[in-house]
Amino acid sequence: MALALLLMQATISKAQDQTASKPAPSPEAQAKADAEIEKKATDWISSLSLNDAAKAARVKEVVTTHLKAVRDWNNSHSYESVPAGIDPATGKVLSVMDRQIIVNSSLPKSVHENLMAGLRKDLTEEQVEAVLDKYTIGKVAFTLAGYKAIVPDLTSTEEATILANLKQAREQAVDFKNIKQVSAIFEIYKTKNEQYLNSNGRNWHQLFKAYVDAVKTKKAADAAAKKPAQ
Repeated sequence: MALALLLMQATISKAQDQTASKPAPSPEAQAKADAEIEKKATDWISSLSLNDAAKAARVKEVVTTHLKAVRDWNNSHSYESVPAGIDPATGKVLSVMDRQIIVNSSLPKSVHENLMAGLRKDLTEEQVEAVLDKYTIGKVAFTLAGYKAIVPDLTSTEEATILANLKQAREQAVDFKNIKQVSAIFEIYKTKNEQYLNSNGRNWHQLFKAYVDAVKTKKAADAAAKKPAQ
């Protein structure tokens, strides 16, 4: 998918000229969507407990502006703007999700840059990460925990590399509208992590299979233990 993103972006502008945009929402729908974004931004920034009303207001405005820009870009740029075809990295036919991600990845860079600059102007790096975690529902910590469960003897170097990739996934994923698109971005970096582990002397397929088998065995044992004695 990552290669497809790079190769297909060059065709987007031309295709957009030939394909109608999605219809604009009604004023009522727009107002409702704006209110939902305002509430989301308020909740996220409130969770930081900044104790500085002016700072909180600035950060909320940065997040609100970004969320609206991402939403509007997604809503006004149909997946049909990307010609149907194959992913050159895999040969598989591009799905609707692939095509929507490709067109959404053409969001102007300034949208992302303004978000990050705005957050870092008023927040510590730890607080910035907390906001990015809100965008991606904590996928960095959740996914890292999964790697640790599957690879119990993960080294500190391996963990650091995996975490760096997941953080990169998180920052890229904030520019996509919904959790399905966010998950698709994380899949790119999960594949990268698995390839890294394989190149580092691990066998990801075997490790994952062993983990799944162990989970199934434990579930069966727990179920058997709960059965009443005959």
